Amino acid sequence: MSRGRNIDELLQPIDEKPLQAYFGQGLHTLGLLGWLLRQTGKADVWVSSFSTSEPFLNGFAILKDKGLVRHSAILLDQRAARKTLHLEQLLCHAFEHVFLSQNHSKILLVRNERATVSVITSQNQTYGARAESTIITTDDDVFGVLMNEYVTLCGEGAVELDLEKGTGIITDYEQRIPGENRATGEGADDALPDWRPFGVEW
Repeated sequence: MSRGRNIDELLQPIDEKPLQAYFGQGLHTLGLLGWLLRQTGKADVWVSSFSTSEPFLNGFAILKDKGLVRHSAILLDQRAARKTLHLEQLLCHAFEHVFLSQNHSKILLVRNERATVSVITSQNQTYGARAESTIITTDDDVFGVLMNEYVTLCGEGAVELDLEKGTGIITDYEQRIPGENRATGEGADDALPDWRPFGVEW
């Protein structure tokens, strides 16, 4: 596993530079999230990725156990569902809401009373030696656009995994996850149009 570089050598504090970018190796999503939370303090976190990994979920759970994550949600791609479901215990520990949809985006949204941070990255939640691109901004308008689309995806075309029944995974997920022949934009059978994110005024 490739370890990340010292983020302080790659990026400046978000209070000093509200818009910055990185293109290269060694900046991993989990390390970036921890770096951001050390600056913002305890915050709500929304994650979007094609797929996730055991190291990312373990690290996210550690951040949560340290009290740095107030509320959390993750949006993953439905095609990666079988891999995702193998990680159900970690998903249940790390996230309050887990959504599956037609999703290839990789973003982090971090917000509390002090700060609003949006991260757009090319990286899935994995570790490796490939170069990745990342943009970080504290612009409220960017956050608003990304959050609006996050809510739309989670509310209109997603399946939310049931984290309240012990196992954490809905028992009939194969019937509820939209098939690959479903037209793009067509809602899932159990669409959640009224879902609203925690911590955001609408």
